[in-house]
Amino acid sequence: MPGQDEGTGFIMGMTARLAKAALGGALAVGVGIGGAAVAGSTSTDAAAWDRITGTSSPTGTSSTSSTGGDVPEVQASPPATTVGRTPLGPGDRGARVIRLQKRLTELGYWNGKADGTYGELTSQAVLALQKAADLAPDGVAGSKTMKALAEGVRPTTTASGDLVEIDISSQLLLVVRDGRVAMTFNTSTASGETYVSQGETRVAYTPRGDYRVGRTVNGPDTGPLGTLYRPRYFNGGYAVHGAPYIPGYPASHGCARLSNAAMDMIWAKDLMPVGSRVLVHD
Repeated sequence: MPGQDEGTGFIMGMTARLAKAALGGALAVGVGIGGAAVAGSTSTDAAAWDRITGTSSPTGTSSTSSTGGDVPEVQASPPATTVGRTPLGPGDRGARVIRLQKRLTELGYWNGKADGTYGELTSQAVLALQKAADLAPDGVAGSKTMKALAEGVRPTTTASGDLVEIDISSQLLLVVRDGRVAMTFNTSTASGETYVSQGETRVAYTPRGDYRVGRTVNGPDTGPLGTLYRPRYFNGGYAVHGAPYIPGYPASHGCARLSNAAMDMIWAKDLMPVGSRVLVHD
């Protein structure tokens, strides 16, 4: 179908997108979704880091291991410009990660269970937070990300009622309930690049509009552009679906990608039933 996205293996414009990421930082937050840009001094960032991770400023004699657990390391009172707060990232484990995960959940950034392991779901939640805060989306929780988390940065919506909202500019997908954002996800929509399908050259595009979920497939659904995991179709072949790769930038043929685990949760909670509203906008 013209708008149907790949579910596996196809990554368009990787080089161009990585170049944009290197040059540009985060995608701008669009109409209807606003996260305050996070800026501030090093000392402010450090204080936020402490509030989230439970660590203290290493102006004395100890710091916290970046691999999880609270393992003291003896230091010789470093200068203020070398506050040793190591960012949390994929592969890290321990109490600091649990505190990060719980705070993400409090703000609605879905990251599954707080299990103390910084895996793919935590990376996806951090990407969503970074986009809402207008930070460079890299999935790593550094000082600016911790500051945004401590300040409670979260997206807002101008929509009312219950719906799923896809903001193209910010690359965020919101589950809205009673006019309030209940859950926030990192998503990846159309790349805007050309591709060939069934002998025709097309441009990857995600249609804007106010739609309704028309049909769902409870399992892998294979189309001309690949396999979509548990898709919820809202406009012909365009769907919200699971995929193994959800970067911090637009990379799909037209659908809105989420992690496979996020789609499993959406199915388990029936958050996008047939007939429910899907609002797509810039």
